[in-house]
Amino acid sequence: MTKAVFRNKNCFLIYFFWLVTSLSFLQAQDKKTIADVEKVYLHTDRSIYFMGEDLWYKAYNVRAYNNILFDNSNILYVELISADSKIIARNKTNLEMGLGNGDFQLQDSLGVQPGMYQLRAYTNWNRNFGEDFIFKKEIQIIDVFESHSKANKSKFELVQNDEDNAGKQNIKVDFFPEGGSLLDNVASVVGFKAVDGNGNPITVTADVFDSDSELVTSFESAHDGMGKFQMIPNTGKKYYVKIKTQTGTVQRTDLPDALKNGYALSFRNFKGRNIIVINTNPETLAINPNEQLTVVCKSRGVTYFETTQMLTESNLSFELAKDKLPEGICQITLYDSSSKPLSERLVYIEKEHDLDVQITTDKATYQPNEKATITVTSKSKAGLGKSASFSLSVTDRNGITEEKGYDSTISSYYLMESDIRGKVYNPGYYFDTNNPKRLEHLDNLLLTQGWRDFIWKTTPKISDSIHYIAEKGITISGRVKQLLGEKALVNNTMTLALMNKKHFNIFNATTDSEGGFKFENLMFSGKTGMFLNSRNAKGKFRGELLLDPIEQNPISISIENKAINWDLTTRMLVDNVYRKFAAFGVQSENILDEVKIVSKKKSLPPVFYGIADNSYVPDESVATFTDIFQLIEQNIPGVVATDDSVRFTRFEGAPLFIIDGFVAIDRGQVSFIQPEDVLKIEVVKGATATAYYGEEAANGIISIFTKANTGQHAKKEVFHSIKKDIDGFYTARVFYAPDPAKPNPELDNQAAVRNTIYWNPYVHPDKEGNSTLNYYNTKVETKVKVALEGITSNGIPVVKNTYYTIKK
Repeated sequence: MTKAVFRNKNCFLIYFFWLVTSLSFLQAQDKKTIADVEKVYLHTDRSIYFMGEDLWYKAYNVRAYNNILFDNSNILYVELISADSKIIARNKTNLEMGLGNGDFQLQDSLGVQPGMYQLRAYTNWNRNFGEDFIFKKEIQIIDVFESHSKANKSKFELVQNDEDNAGKQNIKVDFFPEGGSLLDNVASVVGFKAVDGNGNPITVTADVFDSDSELVTSFESAHDGMGKFQMIPNTGKKYYVKIKTQTGTVQRTDLPDALKNGYALSFRNFKGRNIIVINTNPETLAINPNEQLTVVCKSRGVTYFETTQMLTESNLSFELAKDKLPEGICQITLYDSSSKPLSERLVYIEKEHDLDVQITTDKATYQPNEKATITVTSKSKAGLGKSASFSLSVTDRNGITEEKGYDSTISSYYLMESDIRGKVYNPGYYFDTNNPKRLEHLDNLLLTQGWRDFIWKTTPKISDSIHYIAEKGITISGRVKQLLGEKALVNNTMTLALMNKKHFNIFNATTDSEGGFKFENLMFSGKTGMFLNSRNAKGKFRGELLLDPIEQNPISISIENKAINWDLTTRMLVDNVYRKFAAFGVQSENILDEVKIVSKKKSLPPVFYGIADNSYVPDESVATFTDIFQLIEQNIPGVVATDDSVRFTRFEGAPLFIIDGFVAIDRGQVSFIQPEDVLKIEVVKGATATAYYGEEAANGIISIFTKANTGQHAKKEVFHSIKKDIDGFYTARVFYAPDPAKPNPELDNQAAVRNTIYWNPYVHPDKEGNSTLNYYNTKVETKVKVALEGITSNGIPVVKNTYYTIKK
């Protein structure tokens, strides 16, 4: 076995990691036997893109139970998936201390077409815990030129109208009694959720009637089709609801039947105090007098509060202290004396933190192309610096004055979305502190969309349920066996060479008792040439190499095939971007296909002996030679002929022949090569030859490169060596920021009208809690949004937005 890790860590990350590790250790002391589950979030610069643009992302990987950055997995798979369930692009993003970043080029030359996409991210370790721990985000990619054309406008409007009409014809209203069930003669809260045929929330009003058609109560939706009402089910009565939409549609729906006996758990926030109430009816008290009931409060699988109470009356209430619970969604469960769950309720706990994060601009209005300065501060309320990692996007609003919905944010995802079932409509709404009713509406969401309770009741045990390891780096492994048989070759020397444009590294390992070998935690980037071979104890190339898959296949794809949402805001956005491009002379060919010049010249395959001592490129005289050995003898200094081959004068034995990067099986294979098929010959005589190829290269190396589609009869299948290109970590590009002191006309012209003005994935305040960023604005007069997301060293997610104007 062998390990190899090559990493660069700046001072901030070391300091930040120390804080994270310390906090994780302290919190882990209270942690029960819960697996170290990872939870991933991607902050992207936007959610709507145009063909030819770039998508930029910052990755955050935390422990699920405390939201503290987790230095567990070092490989994050980030995938861009089309509506027809095809992975268009896939990055292996390097995570360092739970942080990473990357990008995608949205070009049709890479297979990207306009439509709805899913951005997906997960680690190998995530696979152990199921679909619920896979990060997913919807991305819209639009062709601004095609979408703006009159011919397509009518088509898009027709599609939208058809969808609207189909949606209006069907409505669905579901009812969710608090705690799980209605109970005879007990006042109960009932949550409801109303959606149209397309699954979009709709506003409804309704009346509740009993089985005698007597009006019981009325209600209406409070936000996004959701709300709640209270009623007391009477013994022997059934209930139904008449629902009316804003379009005049009327629908009748039956309410769930009430139970004759049982217990109901309810939750109220009264003047900032969290009150838990257990209710029952006299019939239940008569059957179970002095029942011992246990209330357990959990968050992300960890028990934070537990109490047992004797129920002697029809209701019992007590306060759930905030200081005993973490921020976010908590699951409160009521159990009887035999530990049978009776009722369950999800609640959201909001906590006040000793944290003040601010983002400010040095001006409210800038001139086009003027330099902007952004100041980010992360401090305690007393002004002390608070360690955090942020990412910042600055985007052109393109004439959209109102926010289009409330996209998912790091706060909504870590504190809410990842802990409940189903897609949340406008998740950021519930974490916008400017919304005075957000917590009331969030409680309606928790009443109606239920809970995930997905992994925590059946937490995988390491011994029998963990099938996927946490990847610290890239692993290359396999086994070596006899060429004609299954016997393992033990103690064979395995040599691995990895070479790309920037690096060349050689690693060695030895096969074990089963012929297995493993090179672990390899860190390399981009397209890399891999050359692997096996030698026995005598240094001879022997055996058959069986290589394990270098990475797991992608997980199964789950995506809804949806069309772009051509609502009024999207249409306005497209029109404004089109006008901007037209005003500044941007043509479709300027933002679409990347132009690449492809040479027909054959590139030589990789070799692993470093710089050759001598090399020879044949000219027209090659036709005068009768065989390959004569060609070598006459053109390579220090080579003499033997009976059936050549050798170096300084050595007695034959050299090692390499043909197109592969070691020749025998000299007969070399003799088949015709002189006119030779592209180049290289020779190595010194100690470099044995560094990779061992003792078989002790008499030097003669490496022959042949022309494409020639000499195929000379190439025999090689079993003891494997040569292939493999993908390492994705090398994230650096967002181009124009600098007047260093002009680049081509890039500066593109940057002048782009929709993402600035992107910085690593905004790290110093020890005093301050960070300052500078960039130059675009040429366009517009309103600009500055969006900051990130997380502190003690696991507090942060979202901050500010706006400014570019105007002459």
